[in-house]
Amino acid sequence: MRLLLDENVSRPLHQAIAAFVLGHEIVHLLDLDRWSGTRDENLYPRAVTEGFHVILTNDARQMQRPREVEAIAASGLHRIEYPHKHPGLVGIGLAIATVAAGLPTALALLVGANGQRLVTLRGIDPAPASRLRVVDPALAPPKYWPDLT
Repeated sequence: MRLLLDENVSRPLHQAIAAFVLGHEIVHLLDLDRWSGTRDENLYPRAVTEGFHVILTNDARQMQRPREVEAIAASGLHRIEYPHKHPGLVGIGLAIATVAAGLPTALALLVGANGQRLVTLRGIDPAPASRLRVVDPALAPPKYWPDLT
């Protein structure tokens, strides 16, 4: 499948996708001559003309704008959306983790899909309690922890 990354997909995420998604052609919109700044209602028909099958975006508001929804529906392209709400290194890390965890499965489903699909990848929970566990072995020693006193 040919996968077009919307211009709101960061370069680090593009690099990560290229490293782990094999067997698909992945193209960033910013690498296409005169595509930058293309309005979303024009992007989808243009992508069809250029032979793309899927667009990956983090623009959740697309599905709330009638003209864009109409363009997406008319294109027949699969649309994959991922959340990207956090700034900085944590934000890009969460985006990469979300896409790395969900995109291969989504693409596998889309290869066999009979008709257009709209996919939303579920975000990774950024809360520290869900991302890591910290143990102070002096207060709660793990099993077999030696007595260091």
